[in-house]
Amino acid sequence: MERQNISSGAPWEATVGYSRAVRVGPFIQVAGTTATSTSSAQSVTPQRQPIAPHDPYGQTIAILEKIQQALAEAGATMADVVRTRMYVVNIEDWEEIGRAHGEFFRDIRPAATMVEVSRLIDPELLVEIEVDAIMIEKED
Repeated sequence: MERQNISSGAPWEATVGYSRAVRVGPFIQVAGTTATSTSSAQSVTPQRQPIAPHDPYGQTIAILEKIQQALAEAGATMADVVRTRMYVVNIEDWEEIGRAHGEFFRDIRPAATMVEVSRLIDPELLVEIEVDAIMIEKED
């Protein structure tokens, strides 16, 4: 089976040695994804810019949109997702995070895990999500 690496374009992918997503055959693994954008304006070193600071719902929506884009680049859709893992810095935000998750997965219903972690790579980030997907051939 051929391997396809999908990049987010973030410069730290090469430094750290990872891809946004990897597809091997029908299996797609999407790396931990946060609500960040990259800005290199007026800087030689690109910086992570948090999206929706202090807003767990907004961050979750931004993350799931990034994941949806990575899946599309791999030829998949959110309907192919079989598992999500949500890492949150405050488990009391579960309802807002869960509401956003439900907007993408209400009818798909993948296996899901949400756990509280002590922190993420930036103190303004509240959520990190990774997903596993399997592309199943659709019958005509």
